[in-house]
Amino acid sequence: MIEPTRERPLIVAHRGASGYRPEHTRAAYELAIALGAEAVEPDIVATRDGQLVLRHENEISGTTDVADRPEFAHRRTTKTIDGERLTGWFTEDFTWAELSTLRARERLPAVRQASTRFDGRYPILRLRDLMAILDAAPRPVGMVAEIKHATHFAAIGLPLDELFAAEVAGWQPAAPLVVEAFEQSVLADVRDRGVEARYMFLLEKSGSPADLVERFGAAALSYAGHLTDAGLARLAGSVEGISVDTALVAKPESRGGPVVTSDLVARAHVAGLDVFTWTLRPENRFLPGSLRVGAGAASHGDWLTWFQTLMRAGVDGVFADHPDLALEARAGL
Repeated sequence: MIEPTRERPLIVAHRGASGYRPEHTRAAYELAIALGAEAVEPDIVATRDGQLVLRHENEISGTTDVADRPEFAHRRTTKTIDGERLTGWFTEDFTWAELSTLRARERLPAVRQASTRFDGRYPILRLRDLMAILDAAPRPVGMVAEIKHATHFAAIGLPLDELFAAEVAGWQPAAPLVVEAFEQSVLADVRDRGVEARYMFLLEKSGSPADLVERFGAAALSYAGHLTDAGLARLAGSVEGISVDTALVAKPESRGGPVVTSDLVARAHVAGLDVFTWTLRPENRFLPGSLRVGAGAASHGDWLTWFQTLMRAGVDGVFADHPDLALEARAGL
């Protein structure tokens, strides 16, 4: 469970203050801390030489300037990652020395045009760089570390559980560490390596976890199967909580209709699990139709109602691209 003395829900800056700066950059994380975020969430992938870097995905053409770098043009390739066929540039095909020359870009330029003015300013960070940022913070700020595509990386000789455990060994964070992943197996492996943390299982709206698909194929238990009462009871024996898409917590009752909450949070709490939800965003593009204001996808709609609806559902933590807005919403409950 989250700390009993902490106000709920916990406000987690999603990839830093990614609504204001390109995600996973020093500027995004430092701004998140300045805006009052109680924790930050990095996505963790690996380089060819085993360095852990912070990127939304291991395919980096949408978040860096790699496509404009002629010296890396030959690295463009096509791979299947967790069942999805992707073409681009992948972190595991670069050394850290090579990746460190790239610069970050806004991932959602059509929605967050203001953030694009920072394109090209900031380099990629490693996990150890973020740890140093948190160590230097003026107050305790937690980390919710998401380990990405563990089955894929293990298959190419980059075991993320081993690399992550080695990276955080000896680190004494000022706030509790949380580790999350869409694959339970890597969570179990990290725990077995002695990493003291709370463990959260990420679940999508549809599909099945990549590690189970690798093992069982079409017979793999779906995410929906994990969210039945029996599934939640099983999860309670191995993780401290679940982290789910907002659509599993609240959604419109009908097209354009009022937003209603599900019973998932209550059922998870009965099973002894905390519940986090992702991702709270204020732009119309990400809001239920009834809460959009105006016609522009990038315009802010009635985000306050949306944020507070999710919070009133009883969640224990929220991921937000704009942590200051999430804090404002919580303060108004």
